[in-house]
This record gives sequence, C-alpha cells and structure tokens, in this order.
Amino acid sequence: MTSAHDDAAELFAALAGRTPDGVWSAPGRVNLIGEHTDYNDGFVLPFAIPQRTVAAVGRRADGRLRVASTFADEPVEVALDELDRLFPTPPGTEPAVPEWAAYPLGVAWALRAAAGMTAVSGLDIAIASDVPVGAGLSSSAAIEGATAAALNELWGTDLDAVALARVGRTAENEAVGAPTGIMDQMASMLGEPDAAIFLDCRSLAAEVVPLGMADAGLAVLVMDTRVTHAHSTGGYRERRAACERGAAILGVPALRDVAVADLARAESLMDDVTFRRVRHIVTENQRVQDTVATLRTAGARGIGDLLVASHASMRDDFEISTPELDAAVETALTSGAVGARMTGGGFGGAAIALVDRDAVPHLADAVRGRFAAEGFVAPHLFEVSPSAGPRRDA
Repeated sequence: MTSAHDDAAELFAALAGRTPDGVWSAPGRVNLIGEHTDYNDGFVLPFAIPQRTVAAVGRRADGRLRVASTFADEPVEVALDELDRLFPTPPGTEPAVPEWAAYPLGVAWALRAAAGMTAVSGLDIAIASDVPVGAGLSSSAAIEGATAAALNELWGTDLDAVALARVGRTAENEAVGAPTGIMDQMASMLGEPDAAIFLDCRSLAAEVVPLGMADAGLAVLVMDTRVTHAHSTGGYRERRAACERGAAILGVPALRDVAVADLARAESLMDDVTFRRVRHIVTENQRVQDTVATLRTAGARGIGDLLVASHASMRDDFEISTPELDAAVETALTSGAVGARMTGGGFGGAAIALVDRDAVPHLADAVRGRFAAEGFVAPHLFEVSPSAGPRRDA
C-alpha cells in the first residue's frame, strides 16, 4: 500500500470518527502519444501509471455528501438533493463548490444520473493521492476513477468501466467546467500492466496493446517541470476552439475525418494559426496509428522518431510547449533517450523519455543539470511503468 492509502484512512477517521466501508484507488496516466486528439474524435495511446489516487468512503444515513482531501484545509458538505442545483457549471464560470470538491461531487452527480437512480445513500469521502498535481499525469481522472469505483459499488449502480469513464468525463466537463476529452478517464479505467490502451475516441473502442518495455530493457522517465497548468483556463479552450473552427471550415464533423493528404487543401482555406492547429491534430492522429503498427512489428525501440516528431508538432504547430519542456526533451535526446516528448495538455506539466533502464540515472542527472544551468525550478523526475486500473484495496 502506498502512503496515500494511509493518508486517506487517517483523513477519513478524522472526518467521520470511524473506519471507512472501503478504500478504492485509481491510477493517473501517461500519454505515450496522441495529444489533443481526443476531443477531435481521434486516436490516443495512453497507459495507466503506478501512482494512484485513493478514496476512503463510508455510507451516511442522512442523505448528505461530505468530501475531504489532503490538498484542502476544510471539507465540503452538500445534500444529495442539492447536486442538481449545483451542477452543471455554466461555461466560463467557477463551480459552485471549491474546484477540488467539484471532481468527486461531480462524479456523484453524474453517476446518479447515468444510473437513473435517485434513492442513494449519503457518503463521507476522504481523498489522498500520489499522482503529482498539475504535471499532465491526469490527477483529475484518478480522483474521478477512485470516486466512481467506490460509488459504483456502494450505490450498487453496476456500471461497466467505459460507462464510469463517461461519468468521469461528464464530471470534468460539466461540473468542473474543463473542456477535456475522454482519454484520461479511459486510460485510468482500462489500464493493464505492461500495456497501453489504443483508444478510438469517437467509438470508444479500446484495444490493449502490449508494450514489452520490461523485456526490451526500457523505462519511461517522467520529467515533471513543476510548471503547473490548469485545463479549465484559456490556452486549452483556445486550442479546442481552433480545432472546431478548422473542422467547420473543412465541412467535417471533427478533425478525425481529415487525412494528411487533405492538408494542402486545408492550408488554402484558413489562416495560418488555424491551419497549424489543424495540422498538428491530423498528423498526430497518423502518428498514433503508426506507433501502434510499429509496436506490433518492431517493438518499443522502434517508436522513438514518432515521439520526437510529436513533440516538434506540439511545440511548433500547436504551440503548447514551454522552455522547460523543450529543455527536458532536448536534454533527454542528447543523453541517449530512444525518444522523448511532452505529455499532457501542455503549458507546463511533464515530458517523458523512453530510455534504456540502465541509462536512467545518467539521463536524470543531465536533465537536472540543464534545469539548474537555465535557472529553472528543479524538476521532479521519476520512472513509471504501465499499470492496472481502478480497484478496491480494502
């Protein structure tokens, strides 16, 4: 058990004065490749990571929901009957509760609606996490997944993993007000050891793709720049709006429906910024499919150039990288990484390097040295391995 389990149990005891009815956890995720393609109905290739968010949960008899987190000073308490008044959050406004609380309360609201249930028990929920916040590793989907897994069992809603991922997306989009796609929730809910999830974000068809990193002697090093970001703020919304504008100009439902061969026509129809946003999505969708094909034929060592091309596209066309992310990627590549790219929504967060396990200490030292030389905040570096999805731990 991780320290987050102890922290959640202790917080629950302080909150409710008893032991919880159960403890559930769900993982964060790293996206191997496929950035900002999810809300364009495209393809992504994430995997769940060992770092998890833990929810200690117990039933209440009074029809109220009380949530507490190790990241917040005070718990938030509402009546179950208030959920439909609190949510959805109108676009462009702050949630009616503190943002951290909107994640678990939004899951409760969305889960009850998805299951068509009104008569459910009140709950105390205590949350702790080992997933770094703001690093692009989807701490939010881990909160949603742990909460959804707990409520699904305690409320007897019996929803499957894909339905619970949809609940998490509804909570994030409509309760928190962050216009994200469904990749994070699907990665967290469907994760498997030593495998990535090849996800079609239009159909939600998901295929487990073995990575074989352990046999290949490879590791994934996360390089968290500690430049924090928030999805519900402007840059993410602007990128999404540009994608929708580009799809409308091209007369397609989503950029998923645009092929690389269509880009010359696209360039003739739209301004430079919109075109470059479109080009990133179209080429990134192709890179995801090429990565899956390469994993199947050549293994993980064959995907390095695709990771590098993905980072360049995010840096130059989508313009969501930062000097810290670029420095991490450049230093990793000059220090022996097979491939490297920023991961997550951008504007901060983390990059990943695919590297020989034996070379991890050398690469990590090089990145720390580069950050020190540039005057950046010291990065947080740690290995991740593809891991399992939500579970009941106690």
